[in-house]
Amino acid sequence: MSKLPRFHSKSSVLFVGLLVMGLEVGPVAAVEETDFRFDTTDDLYHVCATTSKDPNHVVSQVACNAFIEAAVQYHDAVTSRKGLKRLICYPQGATISDGRAAFVAWSEANRANAKRMGEMPVVGLVRALAKAYPCE
Repeated sequence: MSKLPRFHSKSSVLFVGLLVMGLEVGPVAAVEETDFRFDTTDDLYHVCATTSKDPNHVVSQVACNAFIEAAVQYHDAVTSRKGLKRLICYPQGATISDGRAAFVAWSEANRANAKRMGEMPVVGLVRALAKAYPCE
């Protein structure tokens, strides 16, 4: 099985550099500092759905990509053990960007569902990716 490609190391270096420099992520229309705590699926949605017009777009996209990559790597590592069922069966060639788009679309379709959007973000992400890439 293929893995979702990792995001470029330049992005992770930029993200770590911004964190080390103490970049403050202030409130803006799409994303707020509290969203970066990733307490809920709604928080992850706000971070992943930023547009290039958002002043925090680069940091948000790197954080979103890192969250998705970590969750998928964990899923792959855990399910590769004998007897554990895969929840996400993405096709070869799927990318982090594909996963982000699937998550954002799922979140937008579920915005009115307070229970789903209030779940831990990894739960919402897995729900979204399992819907986009179901296992047979």
